[in-house]
Amino acid sequence: MRNASGNGFDSSDSFAVSGAAEGAARLHDIPPSITPSHGDDSHLLSRIASPADVKALAPDELAELCREIRATLLAYGHQHGGHIGSNLGMVEATVALHRVFDSPRDRIVFDVSHQSYVHKMLTGRAAAYLDPDRFSEVTGFTNPDESKHDQFVLGHTGTSISLACGLAKTRDMEGPNSGIGNVIAVIGDGSLSSGVAFEGLNNAAEQGGNLIIVFNDNEMSIAGDFGGMYGPLARLRASGGTAQPNLFNAFGLDYRYVEAGNDVSALVAAFEEVRDIDHPVVVHIHTLKGAGYDGEETHADRQTASASPVSFDSPTGVHPTDNVNHSEPWHSDHCNLSDHEPHEGQCEASHWQNPDAAIGKPDDPRKHYGKMAMAALEPRFAAEPGLVVISPATPGSNGITHEFRERAGAHYVDTGITESHAVAYAAGIARAGGTPVVATTASFFQRAYDQFFQEMSLNRSRVTVLDFLGGLSGSDNTHSGAYDVTMFSNIPGVTMLVPTSARDYLADLAWATAPAGSADAPAGPAVIRVPGEAILAAERDATLLPVTGGQIADRPQSVSLPASASSASGGISAATVRGTVSVTAQHAGARHMLDWRVNQTGSQVAIIGLGNAYPLAEQTAAALSDDYGITATVIDPRQCTSLDSDVLESLRDGHQQVITLEDGQLEGGWGEKVTAYYANHHVSDGSRNPRVLNFGAAKEFTDRVSLGELNERYGLTVEQVTEAITRCF
Repeated sequence: MRNASGNGFDSSDSFAVSGAAEGAARLHDIPPSITPSHGDDSHLLSRIASPADVKALAPDELAELCREIRATLLAYGHQHGGHIGSNLGMVEATVALHRVFDSPRDRIVFDVSHQSYVHKMLTGRAAAYLDPDRFSEVTGFTNPDESKHDQFVLGHTGTSISLACGLAKTRDMEGPNSGIGNVIAVIGDGSLSSGVAFEGLNNAAEQGGNLIIVFNDNEMSIAGDFGGMYGPLARLRASGGTAQPNLFNAFGLDYRYVEAGNDVSALVAAFEEVRDIDHPVVVHIHTLKGAGYDGEETHADRQTASASPVSFDSPTGVHPTDNVNHSEPWHSDHCNLSDHEPHEGQCEASHWQNPDAAIGKPDDPRKHYGKMAMAALEPRFAAEPGLVVISPATPGSNGITHEFRERAGAHYVDTGITESHAVAYAAGIARAGGTPVVATTASFFQRAYDQFFQEMSLNRSRVTVLDFLGGLSGSDNTHSGAYDVTMFSNIPGVTMLVPTSARDYLADLAWATAPAGSADAPAGPAVIRVPGEAILAAERDATLLPVTGGQIADRPQSVSLPASASSASGGISAATVRGTVSVTAQHAGARHMLDWRVNQTGSQVAIIGLGNAYPLAEQTAAALSDDYGITATVIDPRQCTSLDSDVLESLRDGHQQVITLEDGQLEGGWGEKVTAYYANHHVSDGSRNPRVLNFGAAKEFTDRVSLGELNERYGLTVEQVTEAITRCF
């Protein structure tokens, strides 16, 4: 329990439900698990093709259906992975929704839609969870391309109430011809803390009319739940929904409370009571996140277990658990990271489950470099009271471990799912003289675009942003980081650093977070794109960097370039080209952070690889040397904020082609700026105007396409880049 020096609670706060007994009581109707078999009509789930089939079940069959769904989710998590914890808690609520309401005429909007797995099972997509051969048929989020029962593509949070308000507004304006009945927004699993959710609540109360807001209160966010609203919510739970203040009543909304949020019969009754209601109402249901996890075999057993669904020996389908209402500061137990030994209750690890096949594998880049950054910052806390790490709700995914958070104390703040607030909050810390570091995923930072422009950049706030999962990846269409460079590098006043090694990454972090007034400190905000898969793979296997073997020169020092940087061989000197942005740039101590690094000097072709695309630059150079006898110049630009004009001018001598490689959106991205530089600085001697070829991603959304396939699609392979280069000679 947090005290007054924490984030909103004091020792007098009374939490609603305590202990294992009440946690189990909320699950009293969950029958023993079965082993579902796809295509076996003896099982209910296999026979569910639409919500009409749920309505056709006898009342006493609903609990059996819930049992089968829960077993299916557990098996699916072992084999495929995904957002299993939140869905396990939503089994009964989703069955009850489709029992009572008539989707798709009644519109159900899931927020965060990673809570929609059960909804998908009940709307004709059960085989995608029952049959391993079909696991890839559905996304992890709602998607209208999959089903008419899905209203929106949603992978971020807090927007369901606003979207539902829009659906209800059109229905009320058009009347019976709208084809829309009840409108239901399903929010929770931390998403209520998002600021836009409160904007939606505010609008809903004013708009009036039929609007049902189902608040899934599982006492968790992605990690713990943080904020002043959670004390009143705890008192509402403890009082059976009668305590004041009631934040929903405060907005002018009707309110109902259902303690038994995992009792399908109780939920059916509650939803029937509000069906066709003529005004907005909040139905607050108390669920258990990860309900059913404790019935699984142990972690050690899973190391060798088959991928078949598990079975339970408990008559309720879940074992009694004491994993609720923890007193730890972060409101969740010490599972450590978000994919490690998940179980039911207040368990951060249940947010995302990796499949069993991933057990024992090395950390992915987010965790690897996230841990590295926290290890570099932690020793500074004692001497720098203003140094604060801010995570908008996704710490474990980015290597910010429980242990680090415990040791950091007040130097770590989880703001909940509040990216806009987190960036503005950081700007306030910076204005007061502190040193804020905001860390989350690239696609989540899109939610704070206005704050990056206004509070951070326009105010020249010394904010450091750790940009995780930037660039191409095999993620779904709502979590792609392919657009981060186009976003950050085009905001005035922002310095975006793109390190290509752990050493540069830590040096960039040290520079960006240098205490105010330091000689080398940047004048404004800095974004550090955390290295991705290609960089980490190269650090683990130096043969993936065939030119340098990962052994790069020390950071370049600022030097002036002569008028001509050509060498006798027609190439350029590395010592010469490592130079400056310009001789009129800011003082030399800070200037070198923006200098490009030449790691191999050559002629004819210069290959500039940005960030995660840098290993491709070295591999392409090696292929040109081996197959065509061309020694290419290889450049690591290290940042994408500005162009190193001295290096670009030097390339005019002896280079017919300049190649830019980037693993992000090409249009509006970084490489086109190099093309524009030579186009806008055309010289009369045509031989000194190199041709520029840009390689990067198309302007499109991609959905769960492997990184290898994306690289092939965009020409980001050694063979394709080499072919394009040699075709031009």
